[in-house]
Formats: sequence, C-alpha cells, structure tokens
Amino acid sequence: MGRPAFAAFVSPIPWNSRIFLILLALMSGVTFSARCRAQTVDVSGRYQCIQVKVQNRVVACTAAPLILRNDGRFELRGWEGSYLVNGQWVELSDSLLKARGKIEPGHRIVLHYYGKKGFVEIIYERRVAELGKTALG
Repeated sequence: MGRPAFAAFVSPIPWNSRIFLILLALMSGVTFSARCRAQTVDVSGRYQCIQVKVQNRVVACTAAPLILRNDGRFELRGWEGSYLVNGQWVELSDSLLKARGKIEPGHRIVLHYYGKKGFVEIIYERRVAELGKTALG
C-alpha cells in the first residue's frame, strides 16, 4: 500500500515534536481563554447623571439614575430590561427598544440618542464609595 496523495505535502514529524506541538496548542488555548475572562468588565451599580448635552448645549441634569444590576437587568426611569457588555459598549434592551452606551474611564457610561429636541448625550457616573457611608461599624 502506498502513501496517500496528501502525504507528499506533509513532512513526517517525530513523536516528541508532536507532543511539543500539542502542549503548545493546549497552553496557548488556556492563555487565550484566561485573557478573555480578564477582559470582562463589571459595570453593575448605580449611576448618577453628571452632564446632559442637547444639540451640543449643556442643560440641567434631571435624568433619573441608571441602575445596572448584577443579574444583567437594568432600570432607568421606569424602563426595565436587560443589558449586555460588548467590548467598550453597554447595550440596553427590552422587547421593543435598544440603546447603547459607551464605557469610559472613571466609571462613566455615555448614552447617545435622538430625542424630541434633537441629539442628546447623557453622561452617567458610578460612585464607587458613597460619601457619608465610610464608617466601619
């Protein structure tokens, strides 16, 4: 019996090199999966409105707080649904609507949308330690 046709293109690899290649592949897979897990961002918490821009003009910030729960649900002024972190974006959605907010440094989420008065940008910031609640007892 002769060698298969594809064997002409494949050079024989000694058994100890094969083991090395298999170990290398396994180790790179473990490293890659560890990197993927390390990039998961926990954005859950209560975010307060710190700035609103309507048509590039800053207006009074009267927006309700944005609450992102640990279970993947959110609440914003009676609007409830689920959220998903996708890279540098937080995607808020329910059965009818979808919105995206960009995750920025300093525990901030910036929402953009078109409202009745035009283009709106709302910047929410999460307070990591609430003021006045630092007692240890």
